Amino acid sequence: MRWIHRDSVIRCSHDGRVRNQASQGWVTVAGVPVLVADDPKGREIVACPNYGATVKPCTGTEAVRAGYSDWVRVDGRRIVLSHLSGFTNGSPPGQFTYRVRDPRQRFVGADR
Repeated sequence: MRWIHRDSVIRCSHDGRVRNQASQGWVTVAGVPVLVADDPKGREIVACPNYGATVKPCTGTEAVRAGYSDWVRVDGRRIVLSHLSGFTNGSPPGQFTYRVRDPRQRFVGADR
């Protein structure tokens, strides 16, 4: 598993892109801040093509279900790893997820 940073590609089930933001800046991989708990939660999703008369596109991320390190922490907050997943706010609720498509770094990994 790879560490996830601000430039990693995270997408919803329909290929909408999550706009990453890092809440810390002093731990980086190749100069890009690493994401820590709860960075993936509450982020905007752009360009989700899932829409219709009774369908709401994915526009934001919900709580993380999996993807935090059990061992590695920054300021007491667990780092985000490439097996990240959680639900989006798209409809129907609890059906669509977001996941890492490309960690965008091949230098730093962790075994949970």
